[in-house]
Amino acid sequence: MKGLQVENISKKYGNQQVLDQVSFQIDKGEIVGLLGPNGAGKSTIMKIITGYVQPDSGQVFVLGKKVSNRLLTTKQHIGYLPEHNPLYLDMYVREYLDFVASVYRIDKKRLEQVIQETGLYPEAHKKIRQLSKGYRQRVGLGAALIHDPEILILDEPTTGLDPNQLVEIRSLIKKLGQDKTIILSTHIMQEVEQLADRVLIIDKGKILADESLKKLQTGQRQIIEVEFDMRIEREFLEKLPEIEEIENLMDNIWCLAFSAQQDMRPVIFDFANTHGLKILQMHRKNKNLEQLFKELTL
Repeated sequence: MKGLQVENISKKYGNQQVLDQVSFQIDKGEIVGLLGPNGAGKSTIMKIITGYVQPDSGQVFVLGKKVSNRLLTTKQHIGYLPEHNPLYLDMYVREYLDFVASVYRIDKKRLEQVIQETGLYPEAHKKIRQLSKGYRQRVGLGAALIHDPEILILDEPTTGLDPNQLVEIRSLIKKLGQDKTIILSTHIMQEVEQLADRVLIIDKGKILADESLKKLQTGQRQIIEVEFDMRIEREFLEKLPEIEEIENLMDNIWCLAFSAQQDMRPVIFDFANTHGLKILQMHRKNKNLEQLFKELTL
């Protein structure tokens, strides 16, 4: 089931093209990481999905319904935690969430459930201004969840959380992602690697990658680090089949990149044996998301 569908969205601010024919879809039960440099268009995408900003062209569908035709109705299906979490600091935590619940006409039972889910119970009697940044973030997340939306848009949801809080909020987002559509925008690559099923990378208003995290990290490119028992020349290693890139890390240690689906470690071993070399150590290195992000956006 398509929870969210974005079709050919474009947006300009003055002469600046912020989004250029952006399209993607996210199914129910999927957590997607939205990544991009500052100014790439991430926030504009989220504002368009939530209906706060109108695109110059293109359409957004929420649960199969066009947002532009049913703005108020579709907003009821979306929970949004913005990066700069706007809160009424002089209200008490429970008072504020009760106020948000009243807007959606949600009963008290749901209010207490959200307070428990987000770990706010010990702080629920305090004024929001008395809370740490991490707990304020939880209040914002609670407000986004109060009406039990099918689609969650989380902009930097773990900002300001300590390591213990991070584990709790990650666990909550993972749990919510089992039956909701979630877009997670963050600058913390480890958060995406921990939480997301799929990654969208955007730069200069265009989608550069839309892949499952596993496929994006693996692909067909293999990077293997190998240490030989003696010095050899780069030209010698160029004889290896499917070799794409060669880098000498230090002394007899080489980083070899291959464009091949098969595991190239046995090939390297046979090559070394044939030429009278011994391999002291060899291991395959997977690229992390940060390296891939740099390759695509620099």
